[in-house]
Amino acid sequence: MTFDTISMIGLGYIGLPTAAVFASRKQNVIGVDVNQHAVDTINNGEIHIVEPELDMIVHAAVKEGYLRATTTPEPADAFLVAVPTPFHTDENGQNHKADLSYIEAASKAVAKVLKPGNLVVLESTSPVGATEQMAAWLAEARPDLTFPQTHGEASDIRIAHCPERVLPGHVIRELVENDRVIGGMTPKCAEVASALYKIVVEGDCVTTTARTAEMAKLTENSFRDVNIAFANELSTICHELDINVWELIALANRHPRVNILSPGAGVGGHCIAVDPWFIVDSCPEQAKIIRAAREVNDDKPQWVLSRVKEALDYYHQQNPSATRSDLTVACLGIAFKPDIDDLRESPALGIAQQVQQLGCHLQVVEPNIKTLPKTLQGENTTLATLEEALTLADVVCVLVKHKSFIVSAEKVRAKESVIDAVGLLG
Repeated sequence: MTFDTISMIGLGYIGLPTAAVFASRKQNVIGVDVNQHAVDTINNGEIHIVEPELDMIVHAAVKEGYLRATTTPEPADAFLVAVPTPFHTDENGQNHKADLSYIEAASKAVAKVLKPGNLVVLESTSPVGATEQMAAWLAEARPDLTFPQTHGEASDIRIAHCPERVLPGHVIRELVENDRVIGGMTPKCAEVASALYKIVVEGDCVTTTARTAEMAKLTENSFRDVNIAFANELSTICHELDINVWELIALANRHPRVNILSPGAGVGGHCIAVDPWFIVDSCPEQAKIIRAAREVNDDKPQWVLSRVKEALDYYHQQNPSATRSDLTVACLGIAFKPDIDDLRESPALGIAQQVQQLGCHLQVVEPNIKTLPKTLQGENTTLATLEEALTLADVVCVLVKHKSFIVSAEKVRAKESVIDAVGLLG
């Protein structure tokens, strides 16, 4: 099968780099997004997100005519769907369930332009069965076409799942170098999808079923979550026992079969903080360790916040005449990981929001954004430089290990009250 035109549905942190990489291989790519600003930015040869190398690739692809963006799907040979799959909870913050409304909306939009022979691939990280649900939505919207769930290998439309598995900050390289797991609703679906990805992927394209591919991505992120939870729990234990957790981990990792990860302020991002809940929701009685890890990592921001409160209380003890509004807390970093601008599910952002409610002045130091998110805008909150924060702050809380913070670590260390949630100071 040839792919003369590829449509990328969703032009966010995964969709835009994927579209750009295909376009860089001289493929005609139509990007689709409901965000008019994103569409206009891309059509100007610019980008609306932060990702190394992406700006050059998008600029070249648009200039050469291989990439353009629109708000409405157009006919194509293959459609790649990379839209958000968040979760929602009940009124008590429990019973985390996947929100597939974005996939449903994308399916209904794509269905209007489908034609026999098309391939539709769901890239969004999803609970097991989501690809089949997408196929059902497509079939409902287009009863004139046949789909794998009813016509198997003889279907008009091929459906597959190929989860992204890239690291923010290294997306362009990993889109090309990493192996891809490609799950088809039938073997032929997997074969056709594999042919598409081999246009850009230098790693192996391993085919399986759609359900197994869905579970593979959830498993990868749950594995990471469980290991991070061990490190985060270890950090709270060491604090109680007056042990430097960073030194401890470095010593333990000298064992040839031990590789403990670094603790942090929690776990964020659109994958690791979300995906394990999809497994828990599917099999709540069996997913005991996965649930426990999620709860440990979700609790870590509250533990960090408690240390901020302790630092403020200590300051008041030493300075009885000072009011809470006299104090300034600097939060270093609000992205969910180092050296990116992505705030999705960021524990650091959540901590900063709660610090904002403590009555003190809040300085946010986030070198990867130009303006504060709406949830942090207020009279007592400013977006500051690191130099400003280290000059004015009474309490410094290190929440993300950005490179620019690392080079200034000794200046941070010189502050009297520092809460280091990420090991910046070792």
